[in-house]
Formats: sequence, structure tokens, C-alpha cells
Amino acid sequence: VQAHHLFAQTAITALTAQNTTGVYGVLDVDPAFVAQQIDVVFDDIRPDAVKIGMVSSPAIVEAIADALVRNGAANIVVDPVMVATSGARLVDDMAVDLLKKMLVPLSRIITPNIPEAEVLAGVRISGPDGMKEAAKRLNGAYGCAVLVKGGHSDGESGMAEDMLFDGAEFTAFSLPWIENPVSTHGTGCSLAAAIAAELALGADVRTAVNGAKRYVHQAIANSYMVGVGCGVLGRAAGS
Repeated sequence: VQAHHLFAQTAITALTAQNTTGVYGVLDVDPAFVAQQIDVVFDDIRPDAVKIGMVSSPAIVEAIADALVRNGAANIVVDPVMVATSGARLVDDMAVDLLKKMLVPLSRIITPNIPEAEVLAGVRISGPDGMKEAAKRLNGAYGCAVLVKGGHSDGESGMAEDMLFDGAEFTAFSLPWIENPVSTHGTGCSLAAAIAAELALGADVRTAVNGAKRYVHQAIANSYMVGVGCGVLGRAAGS
């Protein structure tokens, strides 16, 4: 968010034991305290966009959704983080159900990777056509724009391909695949935060995704990407 010359405010949803290679432990914050964090942020410097990352319990999902509705939040970006790179399951089934029922419908855009999109849409994804089908299903179910991230594909095409469906048309975002020996843990979180920053600056969804993808691609290419904590409800507000 700061790289986009904006001011980030946070509500911590969980403490994580993690490093650049993955997330190895999660300790939830009390839901009432999560809600209080959100309320006091909105009472002070009102956010222009909201990015929601890892939310690991049903009670916290409910607390966040209620607080966002109560405060009239706009430009909500939901990154439905479910499984850590290390393979650890971060969200239980009840939390996923509430995420779909209470948070996804509030969002302007959601940013699932392929495994997450398969869980949310209930379909197997293979190639660009599968990404399109999942994105269209999720848009039809929840009314938000959907960006299916292709970073979990095999990269055989030599391109990193993401698929956006905004409710009217599909847009493919394709940049050269980077084989980077530096850990890329946190790139999905950074992409969602960058999309929120672009939306806060007034960009439309397609422009926001394009700018955010290029930002993360450049970060990986130049090896200055650092792991970003998934357990943060981040907000971008004009500085």
C-alpha cells in the first residue's frame, strides 16, 4: 500500500507463525476485538478501500462482515486465503461457508487462486477455459468481479496468466513466467493489496488489476518481494 503512496490501516484477525517459506501456525484474535479495530479505524481516517486476507474462523468472518456493513465500507477486495504455501489449512469449512455467505457478496472483486476458485465455485479448473467457467460461476453467484489467479498452474506456457470476469466481459492478464529462486510467499496478498490501492485511487476494476499485476510482476523480477502477513485486514486510504 505504501508503495502506491497511500496510507495503510490494519485490523489484525490472527497472529501467524510464518517466514518467507510459509505459514506454520495461526492464533485467532477475539472477534469482538477485531470488530473494535475496524470501528476505530473508520471513526478516524475513513478508508477508501478495504482488503481482506486470511480469516480463519466463522466468528471472525461474521464480525468483519457486520463491521463493514455497519461502517458502509466501499471498494472491498476479498482475497480468500485458504491454504498456506506450506500446505497448512488456514480456514475451516464453516468459515468458508460464512465467507461465501457474508463477505464475498460485499466485495467489489475477489482474487482466488486456482485451488481456492475450485473450492468456491465447486468445479475443477484446467486451463484458461476452466478459469473462465469458475470466474463466471462466482460472478453469477455473488455479483462481484472475479480474478482467478493462474500462479498455481504449471507454467508450461511460459506465461503467468490470470483471468478477470467483471460481469460483462473476460480479460486475460498475461506476463512472462519468472523462475525466481527467491521465495515468492506473500505475492497473492500483495496483489490484493495493490488492487485495493488502485481502487482507492479511483481506478476501475480492470485498470486496478492490470496495475497491480504489473506491480507484483516487477517485484518478483527484481527480487525485492517480501512476505506479507495474510492475517491482516488491510485498508488503503489517501495519504
